[in-house]
Amino acid sequence: MNAKSENVVWQTTRVEHLHRQKLLGQKAVALWFTGLSGSGKSTIAVELESRLMAAGRASYLLDGDNLRHGINADLDFSEAARKENIRRLAYLSALIVDSGLFCLVSAISPFRGDRDQARTLMPKRFVEVFVNTPLEICEQRDPKGLYQKARR
Repeated sequence: MNAKSENVVWQTTRVEHLHRQKLLGQKAVALWFTGLSGSGKSTIAVELESRLMAAGRASYLLDGDNLRHGINADLDFSEAARKENIRRLAYLSALIVDSGLFCLVSAISPFRGDRDQARTLMPKRFVEVFVNTPLEICEQRDPKGLYQKARR
């Protein structure tokens, strides 16, 4: 993170969240899917995005792994980097929700404090969804081979 500078100021605009909400005819929220690797977070988010589109609702899906191919490509998997990964996801999702779109976030996000930080960015517009899949099922799926690596 960069140190704050006195030369950086918040640029206000004339268009606010409520204007975008009215234009799109929807009350945007962030749906934050969290759970173990292989729990089905992304699968559920992808299906929901498809159903929202079919219902005429505008949304965008932020997948934690997908962002690691671009905006978060500079991050490793240390605790500090994981926290930064979630911080960036939270700020991006807040911008997307502010634009009037539903934002579906799929990220392991194991630290409550990180999810709480995201929640504070979007008061009354953040819904946490814990995908409570048993560890045994996640290990059977093991799409990234993480459980197998951990066992070794």
